[in-house]
Amino acid sequence: MAQSLCKIYLHIIFHIKTGSPEIESEHLPRLHQYIGSLVNSTGCQVLCVGGTGNHVHVLLMFSKTESVAHVVEEMKRNSSRWVKTLSPRYERFAWQGGYAAFSVSQSVVEKTRQYVMNQGEHHKKVSFRDEYISFLKLYDIEYDEKYVFSD
Repeated sequence: MAQSLCKIYLHIIFHIKTGSPEIESEHLPRLHQYIGSLVNSTGCQVLCVGGTGNHVHVLLMFSKTESVAHVVEEMKRNSSRWVKTLSPRYERFAWQGGYAAFSVSQSVVEKTRQYVMNQGEHHKKVSFRDEYISFLKLYDIEYDEKYVFSD
């Protein structure tokens, strides 16, 4: 085969560090836009970014030359620095060290996009912790309860 072809969709989730100030709703659209630009700068293609004041969901098309760890590192490191410039309130802002990355089938990309974009409504009914555990169970991922955070 003369060329390398790849079409992999990923759904990435990460949460603020315990004790970190939550992102105020007025700053969320700009944060999500900034994270999207960081994804694109890695050679991946952002499809959408959503979340609430305490966590972020990113749906992206993965680059054939990147690693998941590097893309997440770029998003978290740079967005953390950027958030701190918004207000003195965010002086101690930080993301948790871990993240979750899930494969997304082509057949559910649009459903996943809607899910990511409707996080505000979703979390009026379901806590982040319950949401996160349901993903871990759905993808049959073993996890240590001490690393599953609360809202």
